[in-house]
Amino acid sequence: MDAATGPLAAGTVALAVLAAIALILVRILLAARERRAGEIRRELAEAREQAERIRAEAEAEAERRTGELDTRLAARRAAAEEEWAADRARIEERRAEAERREARLDEREHRLDAELRRVTDAGRRLDEREARLTELERTLADRERERISALEAAASLTAEQARAELVSAAEAQAKRDAVLTVREIEAEARRNGEKRARKIISLAVQRLATEQTSESVVSVFHLPSDDMKGRIIGREGRNIRTFESVTGVNLIIDDTPGAVLLSCFDPVRREAARITLERLVQDGRIHPQRIEDVHEASRAEVDRLCVRAGEDALVETGVGDMHPELVTLLGQLRYRSSYGQNVLQHLVESAHLAGMMAAELGMDPATVKRGALLHDIGKALTHEVEGSHAVIGAEIARRYGESDDVVHAIEAHHNEVEVRTVEAVLTQAADAISGGRPGARRESLESYVERLQRLEEIARSNPGVEKVFAMQAGRELRIMVRPDDVDDVQAQVIARDVAKRVEEELTYPGQIRVTVVRESRATETAR
Repeated sequence: MDAATGPLAAGTVALAVLAAIALILVRILLAARERRAGEIRRELAEAREQAERIRAEAEAEAERRTGELDTRLAARRAAAEEEWAADRARIEERRAEAERREARLDEREHRLDAELRRVTDAGRRLDEREARLTELERTLADRERERISALEAAASLTAEQARAELVSAAEAQAKRDAVLTVREIEAEARRNGEKRARKIISLAVQRLATEQTSESVVSVFHLPSDDMKGRIIGREGRNIRTFESVTGVNLIIDDTPGAVLLSCFDPVRREAARITLERLVQDGRIHPQRIEDVHEASRAEVDRLCVRAGEDALVETGVGDMHPELVTLLGQLRYRSSYGQNVLQHLVESAHLAGMMAAELGMDPATVKRGALLHDIGKALTHEVEGSHAVIGAEIARRYGESDDVVHAIEAHHNEVEVRTVEAVLTQAADAISGGRPGARRESLESYVERLQRLEEIARSNPGVEKVFAMQAGRELRIMVRPDDVDDVQAQVIARDVAKRVEEELTYPGQIRVTVVRESRATETAR
């Protein structure tokens, strides 16, 4: 029993130990599971807290972005409203411009209607004259038949011979009547055209106020004292020789108190030399190296003055948006002259005249002003490029993007190209007025006397001329003809021939008016 229960008890104990161990393991597992569950619960709590923080941050970020979006939308709305207001202002401005253009078109249409009425009246008068000519032809035909009968009866002529004689007489009479009719029509058209042109030109000239010519080939430079002359000459004349060789200008130092003369035909070089001498005198240091340095700075200063002169010309005439190279060339004309007239002042004056005449004609003065301001731009490059200054100027303007109307006004202002636009005609007129006004240009006494003599020789070369008078400084030529040798028709022919020869053979500023005077006098003595 003891032997049997011994193992049984040992087995029971072992089972009890195993059960205890199993219970301990279960408790350990449960404790570990509890710890793991606690950790999981803590992690879940931390995750919930982090999720809450993330949600709070997301909501704050959403609110911030919503505010930024609202601010941007408000800014864009304000910008859109400003742009809409600007567009509306531009639309209003364009509408006003369209209304102004419509008003100008209406005015031009009225003028065209008036011109059409005048042309219609002229056509009606021509029809009436044609009817009178037809009646005259019938009358001549009746007279021809009567003269044929009379000649056949009185002179025993054949009908063919009488007809030939009458046809010859009728042709001569018809030619004379036709010439008289044409001359009457031309005189009427000339009177109306000259009246209108005289009004436009006189208004432009009356509104223009410019200075007279004062250009010269010599500049006078005043010195602070006569002692400065010796310093300018230098030891053994080295300073004056260096000055003349560097500047290309003759420096004349004579007995004139407190002054020296700068002589040169190139006004740009003369101006650079004048500035050089002025700076040397102010500084007091005059020696060859100093002369060269100052002259280089003076040339740069003259270039800046040329650009400034071109810009000032654009501002004065109201012309804008011009290529910088054209502005530079325009400013270089400040130091150039034609017949003693400053070319840049002539261009500015021509632009004002052309603008005023364009306004009188109801045209847009912008294009006309631009063409008149640039019509002599080729004179800035005449010494560099071969060809006429009008053609050169047109090529330069075309190269730098000027419009076709401006280019044509430049190339046609001396009739080297046939005139096709009103702008070109106004440019020609403005150029002639600016160059032909009193005091605008000067010429030497010899050339002036030679031109007057040549005018009189051309007039005297026509048959029937009795006396010739060159009046108003050569701007009008009066020709007295013998009334027995020259009739009215021949007087008109002489005037045209003389004017054509003057245009072809002489060079002169402005215009020359040719007047042929035919006077008949009958004198009797009562005794």
